[in-house]
Amino acid sequence: MSDPLGLINTSSINRPIQPVRTSGASAPDENLPSFKQVLMNNLEQVNRLQQEAQHAVEDLASGKRDDVAGVMMAKQKADLAFQMLLQVRNKMVAAYEEVKQMRV
Repeated sequence: MSDPLGLINTSSINRPIQPVRTSGASAPDENLPSFKQVLMNNLEQVNRLQQEAQHAVEDLASGKRDDVAGVMMAKQKADLAFQMLLQVRNKMVAAYEEVKQMRV
């Protein structure tokens, strides 16, 4: 079969396959945050978004703010962040239940 457009690269067909190098378990990177830190940061961010949305609603109700679209966006952003957090929690609980049911 010919390739008139030159989309198929045939130069890599005759090269030998390189072996995969594994050096055992790699050490954790000291610069990366732990799972706990990532989870706590996300919890704080969701809480902050919910507080900002609540303040926006209160400001709209009191007349300090007249941007209804901005308030709705803040509420939707907070709701979406909370729904995502809820799904992460559900996945974590499901993983915990699965590990708990494993036989040792």
